[in-house]
Amino acid sequence: MNRFILNETSYHGAGAVAAIKDEAVGRGFKKALVCSDPDLIKFGVTKKITDILDGASLAYDIFSEIKPNPTIENVQSGVAAFKAAGADYIIAIGGGSSMDTAKAVGIIINNPDFADVRSLEGVADTKNKCVPIFAVPTTAGTAAEVTINYVITDAEKNRKMVCVDPHDIPVVAFVDPDMMETMPKSLTAATGMDALTHAIEGYITKGAWELSDMFHLKAIEIIARSLRGAVANTKEGRQDMALGQYVAGMGFSNVGLGIVHSMAHPLGALYDTPHGVANAIILPTVMEYNASATGEKYREIARAMGVKGVDGMSQEEYRKAAIDAVKQLSQDVGIPADLKDIVKTEDIPFLAQSAYDDACRPGNPRDTSVEEITELYKSLM
Repeated sequence: MNRFILNETSYHGAGAVAAIKDEAVGRGFKKALVCSDPDLIKFGVTKKITDILDGASLAYDIFSEIKPNPTIENVQSGVAAFKAAGADYIIAIGGGSSMDTAKAVGIIINNPDFADVRSLEGVADTKNKCVPIFAVPTTAGTAAEVTINYVITDAEKNRKMVCVDPHDIPVVAFVDPDMMETMPKSLTAATGMDALTHAIEGYITKGAWELSDMFHLKAIEIIARSLRGAVANTKEGRQDMALGQYVAGMGFSNVGLGIVHSMAHPLGALYDTPHGVANAIILPTVMEYNASATGEKYREIARAMGVKGVDGMSQEEYRKAAIDAVKQLSQDVGIPADLKDIVKTEDIPFLAQSAYDDACRPGNPRDTSVEEITELYKSLM
Protein backbone atom coordinates (compact mmCIF):
# COMPACT_ATOMS: atom_id res chain seq x y z
CA MET A 1 0.00 0.00 0.00
CA ASN A 2 1.21 3.51 -0.85
CA ARG A 3 0.08 6.71 0.85
CA PHE A 4 0.05 10.20 -0.67
CA ILE A 5 -0.49 13.38 1.37
CA LEU A 6 -0.82 16.88 -0.08
CA ASN A 7 -2.13 20.29 1.06
CA GLU A 8 -5.89 20.71 1.38
CA THR A 9 -5.59 23.72 -0.93
CA SER A 10 -2.83 25.48 -2.84
CA TYR A 11 -2.76 28.71 -4.85
CA HIS A 12 -0.23 29.26 -7.64
CA GLY A 13 0.93 32.20 -9.74
CA ALA A 14 1.52 35.91 -9.40
CA GLY A 15 -0.79 37.45 -6.82
CA ALA A 16 -1.63 34.15 -5.14
CA VAL A 17 -1.04 35.61 -1.69
CA ALA A 18 -4.15 37.80 -2.06
CA ALA A 19 -6.17 34.67 -1.26
CA ILE A 20 -4.83 34.67 2.31
CA LYS A 21 -7.60 37.05 3.35
CA ASP A 22 -10.41 34.87 1.97
CA GLU A 23 -8.94 31.67 3.39
CA ALA A 24 -8.51 33.16 6.88
CA VAL A 25 -11.99 34.64 6.94
CA GLY A 26 -13.60 31.57 5.37
CA ARG A 27 -12.06 29.28 7.96
CA GLY A 28 -13.12 31.52 10.83
CA PHE A 29 -9.60 32.20 12.10
CA LYS A 30 -9.24 35.04 14.58
CA LYS A 31 -5.51 35.73 15.05
CA ALA A 32 -2.32 34.60 13.34
CA LEU A 33 1.17 34.11 14.59
CA VAL A 34 3.25 35.26 11.64
CA CYS A 35 6.53 33.29 11.58
CA SER A 36 9.18 34.98 9.47
CA ASP A 37 12.92 35.43 9.70
CA PRO A 38 14.62 38.74 10.56
CA ASP A 39 15.98 39.38 7.05
CA LEU A 40 12.56 39.05 5.44
CA ILE A 41 11.20 41.55 7.92
CA LYS A 42 14.15 43.89 7.36
CA PHE A 43 13.76 43.89 3.58
CA GLY A 44 10.00 44.33 3.59
CA VAL A 45 9.06 40.90 2.28
CA THR A 46 7.00 40.00 5.34
CA LYS A 47 5.21 43.33 5.05
CA LYS A 48 3.63 42.19 1.76
CA ILE A 49 1.62 39.72 3.82
CA THR A 50 1.00 41.82 6.91
CA ASP A 51 -0.34 44.56 4.63
CA ILE A 52 -2.96 42.07 3.41
CA LEU A 53 -3.84 41.22 6.99
CA ASP A 54 -4.01 44.89 7.96
CA GLY A 55 -6.21 45.66 4.97
CA ALA A 56 -8.66 42.98 6.05
CA SER A 57 -8.46 43.92 9.76
CA LEU A 58 -7.09 40.48 10.59
CA ALA A 59 -5.18 40.32 13.87
CA TYR A 60 -1.65 38.96 14.13
CA ASP A 61 1.57 38.95 16.11
CA ILE A 62 5.00 38.49 14.52
CA PHE A 63 7.56 35.90 15.66
CA SER A 64 11.01 36.24 14.09
CA GLU A 65 13.41 34.39 16.41
CA ILE A 66 14.33 32.01 13.60
CA LYS A 67 17.85 31.08 12.52
CA PRO A 68 18.77 29.87 9.00
CA ASN A 69 19.05 26.38 10.50
CA PRO A 70 16.34 26.63 13.19
CA THR A 71 17.17 25.24 16.59
CA ILE A 72 15.31 23.57 19.43
CA GLU A 73 15.43 26.88 21.27
CA ASN A 74 13.84 28.69 18.30
CA VAL A 75 10.96 26.23 18.36
CA GLN A 76 10.44 26.54 22.10
CA SER A 77 10.44 30.33 21.81
CA GLY A 78 7.86 30.02 19.04
CA VAL A 79 5.62 27.86 21.20
CA ALA A 80 5.75 30.49 23.93
CA ALA A 81 5.03 33.24 21.41
CA PHE A 82 2.01 31.38 20.01
CA LYS A 83 0.54 30.94 23.47
CA ALA A 84 1.23 34.55 24.46
CA ALA A 85 -0.41 35.81 21.26
CA GLY A 86 -3.60 33.87 21.80
CA ALA A 87 -3.34 32.83 18.14
CA ASP A 88 -5.38 30.11 16.47
CA TYR A 89 -3.35 29.69 13.27
CA ILE A 90 0.14 30.30 11.88
CA ILE A 91 1.27 32.08 8.73
CA ALA A 92 4.78 30.89 7.85
CA ILE A 93 6.60 33.26 5.50
CA GLY A 94 10.04 32.34 4.20
CA GLY A 95 12.09 29.36 3.17
CA GLY A 96 12.45 26.06 4.95
CA SER A 97 13.61 27.71 8.16
CA SER A 98 10.41 29.62 8.83
CA MET A 99 8.18 26.77 7.74
CA ASP A 100 10.09 24.10 9.65
CA THR A 101 9.88 26.22 12.78
CA ALA A 102 6.16 26.77 12.24
CA LYS A 103 5.55 23.04 11.77
CA ALA A 104 7.32 22.13 14.99
CA VAL A 105 5.52 24.90 16.89
CA GLY A 106 2.15 23.84 15.48
CA ILE A 107 2.73 20.19 16.35
CA ILE A 108 3.80 20.92 19.92
CA ILE A 109 0.87 23.25 20.60
CA ASN A 110 -1.58 20.43 19.80
CA ASN A 111 0.67 17.62 21.06
CA PRO A 112 2.26 19.03 24.25
CA ASP A 113 3.86 15.70 25.16
CA PHE A 114 6.51 16.56 22.54
CA ALA A 115 7.48 19.91 24.08
CA ASP A 116 11.11 18.80 24.49
CA VAL A 117 11.35 18.93 20.64
CA ARG A 118 13.93 16.13 20.52
CA SER A 119 11.16 13.52 20.76
CA LEU A 120 9.84 14.74 17.38
CA GLU A 121 12.83 13.28 15.54
CA GLY A 122 12.10 10.52 13.05
CA VAL A 123 8.49 9.44 12.71
CA ALA A 124 6.90 10.83 15.88
CA ASP A 125 3.72 9.21 17.18
CA THR A 126 1.73 12.41 17.45
CA LYS A 127 -2.04 12.08 17.84
CA ASN A 128 -3.37 15.44 16.70
CA LYS A 129 -3.01 17.58 13.61
CA CYS A 130 -0.86 20.63 14.14
CA VAL A 131 -2.22 24.14 14.43
CA PRO A 132 -3.46 25.20 10.96
CA ILE A 133 -0.59 26.65 8.93
CA PHE A 134 -0.75 28.96 5.92
CA ALA A 135 2.59 28.58 4.10
CA VAL A 136 4.02 31.37 1.94
CA PRO A 137 7.36 30.36 0.39
CA THR A 138 9.84 33.09 -0.45
CA THR A 139 12.41 30.72 -1.93
CA ALA A 140 12.04 28.22 -4.75
CA GLY A 141 13.63 25.15 -3.28
CA THR A 142 12.59 23.54 -0.02
CA ALA A 143 8.94 22.86 -0.91
CA ALA A 144 8.30 22.85 2.84
CA GLU A 145 4.85 24.26 2.08
CA VAL A 146 3.76 20.87 0.67
CA THR A 147 5.81 18.35 2.65
CA ILE A 148 5.30 16.34 5.82
CA ASN A 149 8.96 16.81 6.75
CA TYR A 150 10.83 19.38 8.75
CA VAL A 151 14.37 19.69 10.10
CA ILE A 152 15.41 21.16 13.43
CA THR A 153 19.00 21.60 14.63
CA ASP A 154 20.10 20.23 17.98
CA ALA A 155 22.82 22.82 18.61
CA GLU A 156 23.99 21.04 21.75
CA LYS A 157 24.84 17.90 19.77
CA ASN A 158 25.78 19.60 16.45
CA ARG A 159 23.25 17.56 14.51
CA LYS A 160 20.08 18.03 12.51
CA MET A 161 16.93 16.15 13.44
CA VAL A 162 14.80 15.07 10.49
CA CYS A 163 11.16 14.92 11.56
CA VAL A 164 8.47 13.20 9.49
CA ASP A 165 4.84 13.66 10.51
CA PRO A 166 1.69 13.64 8.33
CA HIS A 167 0.08 15.86 10.96
CA ASP A 168 2.37 18.81 10.16
CA ILE A 169 1.52 19.60 6.53
CA PRO A 170 0.27 23.18 5.99
CA VAL A 171 -3.44 23.33 5.23
CA VAL A 172 -2.98 26.00 2.55
CA ALA A 173 0.05 26.89 0.41
CA PHE A 174 0.34 30.21 -1.44
CA VAL A 175 3.04 29.71 -4.08
CA ASP A 176 3.48 33.20 -5.44
CA PRO A 177 6.59 33.94 -7.57
CA ASP A 178 6.28 37.63 -6.68
CA MET A 179 7.26 36.68 -3.13
CA MET A 180 10.51 35.24 -4.48
CA GLU A 181 11.67 38.11 -6.70
CA THR A 182 13.98 39.64 -4.06
CA MET A 183 16.07 36.48 -3.65
CA PRO A 184 19.74 37.17 -4.45
CA LYS A 185 21.36 35.09 -7.19
CA SER A 186 23.30 32.92 -4.77
CA LEU A 187 20.19 31.99 -2.79
CA THR A 188 18.19 31.38 -5.97
CA ALA A 189 20.92 29.02 -7.18
CA ALA A 190 21.24 27.18 -3.87
CA THR A 191 17.52 26.69 -3.31
CA GLY A 192 17.01 25.72 -6.93
CA MET A 193 19.65 23.01 -6.70
CA ASP A 194 18.00 21.85 -3.48
CA ALA A 195 14.78 21.41 -5.47
CA LEU A 196 16.62 19.48 -8.19
CA THR A 197 18.13 17.23 -5.53
CA HIS A 198 14.65 16.58 -4.12
CA ALA A 199 13.41 15.59 -7.56
CA ILE A 200 16.36 13.33 -8.43
CA GLU A 201 16.63 11.65 -5.04
CA GLY A 202 12.86 11.22 -4.86
CA TYR A 203 12.88 9.60 -8.31
CA ILE A 204 15.52 7.00 -7.42
CA THR A 205 14.70 6.41 -3.74
CA LYS A 206 13.64 2.93 -2.64
CA GLY A 207 10.11 4.14 -1.96
CA ALA A 208 9.54 5.58 -5.45
CA TRP A 209 6.56 4.38 -7.50
CA GLU A 210 4.59 5.43 -10.56
CA LEU A 211 2.71 8.32 -8.98
CA SER A 212 5.80 9.86 -7.38
CA ASP A 213 7.83 9.23 -10.58
CA MET A 214 5.35 11.38 -12.50
CA PHE A 215 5.93 14.35 -10.21
CA HIS A 216 9.69 13.95 -10.00
CA LEU A 217 10.35 13.68 -13.73
CA LYS A 218 8.20 16.72 -14.41
CA ALA A 219 9.99 18.63 -11.66
CA ILE A 220 13.41 17.77 -13.12
CA GLU A 221 12.25 18.98 -16.52
CA ILE A 222 10.89 22.28 -15.17
CA ILE A 223 13.91 22.99 -12.97
CA ALA A 224 16.46 22.10 -15.67
CA ARG A 225 14.89 24.54 -18.12
CA SER A 226 14.20 27.37 -15.67
CA LEU A 227 16.88 27.59 -12.97
CA ARG A 228 19.36 29.49 -15.11
CA GLY A 229 16.64 32.02 -15.95
CA ALA A 230 15.59 32.31 -12.32
CA VAL A 231 19.18 33.08 -11.31
CA ALA A 232 19.19 35.76 -14.03
CA ASN A 233 15.93 37.00 -12.43
CA THR A 234 13.73 36.56 -15.48
CA LYS A 235 9.99 36.53 -14.87
CA GLU A 236 9.55 33.21 -16.64
CA GLY A 237 12.40 31.61 -14.71
CA ARG A 238 10.96 32.72 -11.38
CA GLN A 239 7.49 31.49 -12.25
CA ASP A 240 8.69 28.10 -13.45
CA MET A 241 10.97 27.54 -10.46
CA ALA A 242 8.12 28.34 -8.07
CA LEU A 243 6.13 25.57 -9.71
CA GLY A 244 8.99 23.12 -10.23
CA GLN A 245 10.10 23.08 -6.62
CA TYR A 246 6.50 22.58 -5.47
CA VAL A 247 5.98 19.65 -7.85
CA ALA A 248 9.19 18.06 -6.52
CA GLY A 249 7.86 18.48 -2.99
CA MET A 250 4.60 16.75 -3.89
CA GLY A 251 6.66 13.70 -4.74
CA PHE A 252 9.55 13.38 -2.31
CA SER A 253 7.48 14.19 0.75
CA ASN A 254 5.63 10.94 0.17
CA VAL A 255 8.48 8.59 -0.77
CA GLY A 256 11.64 9.86 0.92
CA LEU A 257 15.12 10.87 -0.18
CA GLY A 258 18.64 9.45 0.12
CA ILE A 259 22.21 10.05 1.21
CA VAL A 260 22.69 13.36 -0.59
CA HIS A 261 20.41 14.82 2.04
CA SER A 262 21.78 12.69 4.87
CA MET A 263 25.30 13.92 4.01
CA ALA A 264 24.17 17.54 3.63
CA HIS A 265 22.34 17.73 6.95
CA PRO A 266 25.42 17.45 9.22
CA LEU A 267 27.19 20.13 7.15
CA GLY A 268 24.40 22.51 8.03
CA ALA A 269 24.46 21.51 11.68
CA LEU A 270 28.24 21.72 12.11
CA TYR A 271 29.23 24.55 9.75
CA ASP A 272 25.90 26.30 9.04
CA THR A 273 26.41 25.49 5.35
CA PRO A 274 23.39 26.55 3.27
CA HIS A 275 21.42 23.36 2.67
CA GLY A 276 21.04 23.87 -1.07
CA VAL A 277 24.75 24.48 -1.55
CA ALA A 278 25.61 21.31 0.36
CA ASN A 279 23.15 19.26 -1.69
CA ALA A 280 24.38 20.69 -4.99
CA ILE A 281 28.02 19.90 -4.24
CA ILE A 282 27.27 16.36 -3.08
CA LEU A 283 24.63 15.40 -5.69
CA PRO A 284 26.82 14.46 -8.72
CA THR A 285 29.20 12.38 -6.61
CA VAL A 286 26.36 10.46 -4.98
CA MET A 287 24.68 10.00 -8.36
CA GLU A 288 27.86 8.28 -9.54
CA TYR A 289 27.86 6.14 -6.39
CA ASN A 290 24.19 5.17 -6.80
CA ALA A 291 24.19 4.59 -10.56
CA SER A 292 24.46 0.80 -10.38
CA ALA A 293 21.29 0.61 -8.25
CA THR A 294 19.05 2.71 -10.49
CA GLY A 295 18.23 0.49 -13.47
CA GLU A 296 17.23 2.65 -16.45
CA LYS A 297 16.20 5.69 -14.41
CA TYR A 298 19.24 7.81 -15.29
CA ARG A 299 18.15 7.68 -18.93
CA GLU A 300 14.91 9.42 -17.96
CA ILE A 301 16.80 11.88 -15.74
CA ALA A 302 19.06 12.73 -18.68
CA ARG A 303 16.03 13.14 -20.94
CA ALA A 304 14.30 15.42 -18.39
CA MET A 305 17.53 17.43 -18.07
CA GLY A 306 17.33 18.17 -21.79
CA VAL A 307 19.97 15.74 -23.05
CA LYS A 308 19.36 14.77 -26.68
CA GLY A 309 19.67 11.29 -28.17
CA VAL A 310 19.40 9.32 -24.95
CA ASP A 311 17.55 6.42 -26.61
CA GLY A 312 20.63 5.68 -28.70
CA MET A 313 22.98 5.66 -25.72
CA SER A 314 24.33 2.70 -23.81
CA GLN A 315 23.56 2.44 -20.11
CA GLU A 316 27.01 3.75 -19.25
CA GLU A 317 26.59 6.66 -21.66
CA TYR A 318 23.18 7.83 -20.44
CA ARG A 319 24.20 7.52 -16.81
CA LYS A 320 27.22 9.71 -17.48
CA ALA A 321 25.06 12.11 -19.49
CA ALA A 322 22.63 12.53 -16.60
CA ILE A 323 25.43 13.22 -14.12
CA ASP A 324 27.22 15.59 -16.50
CA ALA A 325 24.00 17.56 -17.07
CA VAL A 326 23.59 18.03 -13.32
CA LYS A 327 27.22 19.10 -12.97
CA GLN A 328 26.85 21.61 -15.80
CA LEU A 329 23.71 23.17 -14.33
CA SER A 330 25.37 23.45 -10.94
CA GLN A 331 28.43 25.08 -12.50
CA ASP A 332 26.32 27.46 -14.60
CA VAL A 333 24.53 28.83 -11.53
CA GLY A 334 27.73 29.29 -9.53
CA ILE A 335 27.75 26.41 -7.04
CA PRO A 336 31.22 25.41 -5.71
CA ALA A 337 32.58 22.16 -7.11
CA ASP A 338 33.77 20.56 -3.85
CA LEU A 339 33.74 20.71 -0.04
CA LYS A 340 37.38 21.64 0.55
CA ASP A 341 36.51 25.14 1.75
CA ILE A 342 33.76 23.83 4.03
CA VAL A 343 34.77 20.54 5.65
CA LYS A 344 37.61 20.01 8.10
CA THR A 345 39.29 16.64 7.59
CA GLU A 346 39.22 15.86 11.29
CA ASP A 347 35.42 16.21 11.29
CA ILE A 348 34.80 13.57 8.63
CA PRO A 349 34.29 10.64 11.08
CA PHE A 350 31.61 12.65 12.90
CA LEU A 351 30.00 13.73 9.64
CA ALA A 352 29.93 10.20 8.26
CA GLN A 353 28.36 8.73 11.37
CA SER A 354 25.80 11.54 11.48
CA ALA A 355 24.93 10.98 7.82
CA TYR A 356 24.53 7.25 8.38
CA ASP A 357 22.23 7.87 11.35
CA ASP A 358 20.16 10.42 9.40
CA ALA A 359 16.51 9.58 8.65
CA CYS A 360 17.04 10.09 4.89
CA ARG A 361 19.75 7.42 4.57
CA PRO A 362 17.52 4.29 4.51
CA GLY A 363 15.77 5.54 1.36
CA ASN A 364 18.97 5.57 -0.65
CA PRO A 365 18.73 3.15 -3.61
CA ARG A 366 22.10 1.62 -2.80
CA ASP A 367 22.72 0.24 0.68
CA THR A 368 25.66 1.98 2.28
CA SER A 369 27.87 2.05 5.37
CA VAL A 370 29.69 4.56 7.53
CA GLU A 371 32.91 3.57 5.80
CA GLU A 372 31.53 4.19 2.33
CA ILE A 373 30.05 7.54 3.35
CA THR A 374 33.44 8.45 4.81
CA GLU A 375 35.04 7.79 1.43
CA LEU A 376 32.38 9.88 -0.33
CA TYR A 377 33.14 12.87 1.91
CA LYS A 378 36.86 12.42 1.29
CA SER A 379 36.33 12.27 -2.46
CA LEU A 380 34.57 15.64 -2.24
CA MET A 381 37.59 17.28 -0.63
